[in-house]
Amino acid sequence: MGFRNDVAMLFGRAPRKPEAVSDAAEILHGRKRREHITQLLEEIRDKPRSHAWRNRRWAVLISVNLLFTLSFWLDIQLVEGSLTASRFLGFHLADVYSSALVMLAQKHVAVNLVIGSVTIFVLWGLIGGRAYCSWVCPYHLVAEFAEMLHVRLANLGIVQDHAFHRGVRVLLWVAFAALALLTGQTLFLTLNPIGILSRAVVYGPSLALLWVLLLLVFEVVYSRRAWCRYVCPIGLTYGVIGAGAPVKVVYHLEACAHEGDCRKVCEVPHVLDLTIKGRAEDASVDIGPDCTRCGMCVDICPTDSLRYEVKGLRNLL
Repeated sequence: MGFRNDVAMLFGRAPRKPEAVSDAAEILHGRKRREHITQLLEEIRDKPRSHAWRNRRWAVLISVNLLFTLSFWLDIQLVEGSLTASRFLGFHLADVYSSALVMLAQKHVAVNLVIGSVTIFVLWGLIGGRAYCSWVCPYHLVAEFAEMLHVRLANLGIVQDHAFHRGVRVLLWVAFAALALLTGQTLFLTLNPIGILSRAVVYGPSLALLWVLLLLVFEVVYSRRAWCRYVCPIGLTYGVIGAGAPVKVVYHLEACAHEGDCRKVCEVPHVLDLTIKGRAEDASVDIGPDCTRCGMCVDICPTDSLRYEVKGLRNLL
């Protein structure tokens, strides 16, 4: 039931209370009376916030994108191309959704794109698909700074966040694919800020960056993280690919103080709905496939109730 619910949320369904909880979870929920929660909150009140996982993620993201730049400008041919399609040490790598659009538009199966897509499919199927969003995608990084500005302005009462239905992302996934098949036009590849930024990092800036700037302004003044939450079909694709990945962020109910800091920093807070008191269906629960594994919740959690884990291995990360 839990996995089916997580997948349904990936496709836009709102979080729901569990229909049933395990005996272990029932006991833990029962223990957490108001006095116990107050005690937990007092114990964590002055605990400093960590940025360890965020800093590691930024380092990886910047390094991956700079690798393309250095390979091109130094002509060492280590990585060729951009994040949309590239070769690493001669191995083809290709974004799965973008490759599908190109082949639909051309009505032709390109062997190189198939090979590159399969390689990426296997990679993110093992690591966890939406980890691509937070650990590799250059738009995620700039949107993160836009999000910080949005939060500051919102706290001052200058802007408000306007949410859209997350099912819009599914409709756009289908619409871009149908457009490619019916008209031969890959409109998404023109609008995709990931490709625009990746090419700008490698080959230099272009006027297309104005579109990226417009998106960021929209996210600052109107809708927090709009592209990543409600539009990007690449994020949806990798969420599906990585739904069964062994690398997870796992929630442990026992120590949780239910203060809600994790949901405040999460890019996709619906995946952390289970941290609300009474919502967890078991003593430990995997965070769903829409999780980007960015580590923000792991960093901020004052009781270490959220942790990176690998299925079958404990305390590896």
